[in-house]
Amino acid sequence: MHSSQLPPGHYGLPLLGETLSFIFDRQFIEKHYRKYGAIFKTHILGKPTVFMVGPEPVEFVLSTHMDHFSWREGWPDNFKQLLGESLFVQDGEEHLRNRRLMMPAFHGQALARYLTTMESITQEYLQKWQEKREFRWFEEFKQLTFEIASQLLVGAKPDSEGRDLNLQAGKTAWGLPTKTSPTLSELFTTLTNGLFAINPLPLPITKYGRALAARDQLLQYITTVVRQRQQQPTNDALSLLVQAKDEEGNGMSLKELTAQAMLLLFAGHETTTSMLTWFCLELGRHPEVLQRAREEQLALAEQGEISLELLGKMSYLDQIFCEIERLHQPVGGGFRGVIKPFEFNGFHVPEGWQLVYSILGTHQLVSIYPEPQRFDPDRFSPERQEHKQKPFSLIGFGGGPRICLGIAFAKLEMKIIAAKLLRSYQWKLLPQQSLEPVTIPTRRPKDGLRVRFEQINHN
Repeated sequence: MHSSQLPPGHYGLPLLGETLSFIFDRQFIEKHYRKYGAIFKTHILGKPTVFMVGPEPVEFVLSTHMDHFSWREGWPDNFKQLLGESLFVQDGEEHLRNRRLMMPAFHGQALARYLTTMESITQEYLQKWQEKREFRWFEEFKQLTFEIASQLLVGAKPDSEGRDLNLQAGKTAWGLPTKTSPTLSELFTTLTNGLFAINPLPLPITKYGRALAARDQLLQYITTVVRQRQQQPTNDALSLLVQAKDEEGNGMSLKELTAQAMLLLFAGHETTTSMLTWFCLELGRHPEVLQRAREEQLALAEQGEISLELLGKMSYLDQIFCEIERLHQPVGGGFRGVIKPFEFNGFHVPEGWQLVYSILGTHQLVSIYPEPQRFDPDRFSPERQEHKQKPFSLIGFGGGPRICLGIAFAKLEMKIIAAKLLRSYQWKLLPQQSLEPVTIPTRRPKDGLRVRFEQINHN
């Protein structure tokens, strides 16, 4: 017997549905979950939508019933327009082929090669922050992680090459004069702000219009870099991609390489920026956690320089980052298009609907994480391991066969930065700022985390 009963829920207003509360109400998922349970329907971003919350529903979407869902059909059109035809919106064979070609750039030997560059760029920023003393950490982390992504993933020094290309030539893509050329990092910020624009009109005065113009400038820049790597490969991820061949001996076209490079730069700094900012904020709020993390680092520092082996021994730091991923997941959920009708918990979901699996809702389930609002890295201690009770309980980086390709890269980078901060620096959160989370496009404290920063004198 097949059920024809749709999941519970309601569609909201005509045309708009519940889009506004989905974007602006931080309690949206929680309220609906309390009322309807693990699967409910609504209407957002122009489509009838089903939300799924919790480890079992997420495993259904990301692993056991993947063939019912499409990435391309799921993500809002803004994503496809702004981020191009990259791995992110590819399905089936095309996705498998390209993921296989990209894998070597994010594993094993490649990671070992990235370590010293990550360290030296971090060192430059620590020096700069020491001199600045007071700053907004979100913006600083954004520049730091973007610089690491630029150098290691596409082999470019963002400022010098961006300026050399004269990105704007004094005018925007709309022909409007500009004051100065924006940095690549600023262009990405403009692009990111257009991802969830409710009103995607391509006019120069709208968020979306500005995002499209930023995308065009970034593509112009990235295409130039890709051509350079095709002529002269270097040691970065893009050079590995340029040289990669599939079973038939075919590589990626210029258009494919450009789209993947765009994704690498975007994904390579947005989420790490968010997690590092919350890491510093929570340690600023919890001196006992900071102290314990610092003691672990000082003990490890006696064993020598930071290495892959040493990074593997930072177990308390791992626990902290797991808790940051749980409590402050950079992105609240993932979109899919339903390409085959399915049933879950006795409810029927038709083909053509949009599906959102909720990372936020899953990470807040009391049945898995008692007192879910509390920051508690010991949830992930060897004794407790709350996330191991059920698979797909900790999904900040996704899960299943399409788990985030850059997860090892991101964790390596975050641990290097954190280890250096804990070993030699201290910081205080400045008063009179809002630390309330803003969740779109990625989660961050409202005022960007203003801090006072200084070196510790270990004498």
